[in-house]
Amino acid sequence: MASFNKVILMGNLTRDVDLRKTASGSPVASFGMAINEKFKSNGEVKESVVFVDITVWGSQGENCAKYLKKGSPVLVDGKLKLDTWEAEGQKRSKMTVTGLHVQFLGVGQGGSDSGSATGSVSRANPVSDEEIPF
Repeated sequence: MASFNKVILMGNLTRDVDLRKTASGSPVASFGMAINEKFKSNGEVKESVVFVDITVWGSQGENCAKYLKKGSPVLVDGKLKLDTWEAEGQKRSKMTVTGLHVQFLGVGQGGSDSGSATGSVSRANPVSDEEIPF
């Protein structure tokens, strides 16, 4: 039997990025995302929100901390991970997402376009209708 673990989410950060280092010095960033969904129920438009915790490792995590803040829109391509721990004698668990690629969708700190978390931090300027040759 084969298995497949991939998730793609688009939403906004619910808090600023928390950047830490592991004991071996590897950077790891964590942030929360809100994914809003609008739907109709009995002719009335309603909205539901899903909150997801995201973890991003390495230079992508450092770029997230550098360019993202609470409210920033992002697209995260990653995989599901089950975190487990014990608190007050009880076993706890929570589904989280390990972000493998983070695409910045809005304007970063300092007012410049932020590109993606793979190291590119600029976008092409928009083209006006007058510049299109057809």
